[in-house]
Amino acid sequence: MSSQGIRIAIDRGGTFTDAWAEVPGRQEHIVFKILSVCPDEYDDAPTECIRQILEIALDTTIPKGSLLDLEPIESIRMGTTVATNALLERKGDRVAFLATKGFRDVLLIGNQARPDLFDLSVRRLKQLYETVVEIDERVTIEGASEAPSDGPIDVSSDPALVVGQTGEVVRIMKKPDLDAVRADLEELKAQGFKNLAIGLMHSYTYPDHELQVTKLAEEMGFKVSASSVLQSMAKYVPRSQSAVADAYLTPMTFAYLDGFRKNFKGQLEDESANKLLICQSDGGLTSWSKFTGLRGVLSGPAGGVVGLSRTCYDDADGTPVLGFDMGGTSTDVARYSG
Repeated sequence: MSSQGIRIAIDRGGTFTDAWAEVPGRQEHIVFKILSVCPDEYDDAPTECIRQILEIALDTTIPKGSLLDLEPIESIRMGTTVATNALLERKGDRVAFLATKGFRDVLLIGNQARPDLFDLSVRRLKQLYETVVEIDERVTIEGASEAPSDGPIDVSSDPALVVGQTGEVVRIMKKPDLDAVRADLEELKAQGFKNLAIGLMHSYTYPDHELQVTKLAEEMGFKVSASSVLQSMAKYVPRSQSAVADAYLTPMTFAYLDGFRKNFKGQLEDESANKLLICQSDGGLTSWSKFTGLRGVLSGPAGGVVGLSRTCYDDADGTPVLGFDMGGTSTDVARYSG
């Protein structure tokens, strides 16, 4: 039996972790389930799964706690609900939200949509951020009117006009005072904040102000989630919500990955890093170094949908299929129609 080319897939849930492996020369696949948290037996469930798989595939004994060698492994594909469950259980890190002056309540107001239109007892969900800092800056979209009389805008006629990334003409009303921003950030640091979410008006097309604040904050030691970098969309509310969610969940996600990596030779910082790919919220795969809280919110559920589409959906028939995955911490429901 060949000990090379082992392919592993792991689903790390909140309660249980499922493992599957294909070993060249072995007729049956290796499939088993272990507890996701069992400190008396092991520190990390996916690592324990890989250790057990290597023991079976190599027909040897690998002591618990020893650094694992990934040389016999061809690939590891992993989905995780670490970020999902942290969001559901509100176990993320402290976040300060930086917004354009005058828009401190934009996420509290949201889009004013109610989950149940006729329910008179509306209950607002608690925001993920703890405090808001207003950045005194402003840009507007020039020529927003669609009147037929409006002609092309001459950007060269006014130094305050620039062309944004989307081709829209932007008027810079007020640039951020970085000295004032620094003072606000110093106060946040004194309060113990380490994570910032930045969402400024129209940064999807003109991200300069957001990037200036990001650069300053990172120089001061903050971890920053900038909306223009994460989700460059026109709508201010969902763009800012994405930044807040990323800032809230990324510290826990990175902490988990750091704990996972330390169990392997080279800590996945050498060529072995290419063997591990993690499922993102869109169903695609990415390296551990690019995996963030926002990308991991639906990591586990998205992997389930990919599997559902590959195994249960009939292209010739076209009948939509439903997926239901009830875990110990969260339950995922999906519909796939091609």
